[in-house]
Amino acid sequence: MKNTLKAVLIIVMLAAAPYAWSQANLKIGHIDSQALIELMPQKDSVEAQLIAYQRSLEEQIGAMYLEYQNKVEDYTNNVDGMSDIIKQTKEREIADLETRITEFQQNAEADFGNMQAKLYDPLITKARNAIADVASENGYTYILDVSMGVVLYFEAGDDVLPLVKAKLGL
Repeated sequence: MKNTLKAVLIIVMLAAAPYAWSQANLKIGHIDSQALIELMPQKDSVEAQLIAYQRSLEEQIGAMYLEYQNKVEDYTNNVDGMSDIIKQTKEREIADLETRITEFQQNAEADFGNMQAKLYDPLITKARNAIADVASENGYTYILDVSMGVVLYFEAGDDVLPLVKAKLGL
């Protein structure tokens, strides 16, 4: 019984030793990735492209709304003199236009999100690569992104934003 207990204790100690040793070698850093993206000069170009794209979508939806308003106004001004078949046709045209406007808005929102992801992806990739390089070069085990609001406490780590800015030449 004593030998079994000693064997179990030795196994537990041997199993815990690498874990304890690895805990002593942890190096944790943190970065605000949103602040890093804001500092990147390419961000202004991306924002300008997104604003231009958003304006083009808004112009298109504005033209659709204007067409809708004109059709509704024409219908309301002339409804008394219309036959039933013309009323039904005009009402169907207005309903179809309402449907197209709704579909366009939904598609435009999704398309804008895709465009935003497409334009920001190179910046995010560049930032991630720089963060990974800094982590590797400086022996960090973990780098936490404090901009996402997930990390509740990060005082014990190093802020690696200055190192990543230097890596990117910012």
